[in-house]
Amino acid sequence: MIKCRLRVLLAEKEISQKDLAEITGIQTNTISKMCRNDIKQIPINALDAICEYFDCQPSDIFQHIN
Repeated sequence: MIKCRLRVLLAEKEISQKDLAEITGIQTNTISKMCRNDIKQIPINALDAICEYFDCQPSDIFQHIN
């Protein structure tokens, strides 16, 4: 199972989903689905924008859970 850690990253930076959406241009629905681990696919440009904002790698956002 792949788990999204976006909610954790948001909490660490003390930023809301809405603020991240406004800063990155990603739809709030996409960010919300990521935080709920309910996303089926993520546009590569959205992943790039999140990595750019958090100065991280995709592996910092997603982790594989056995």
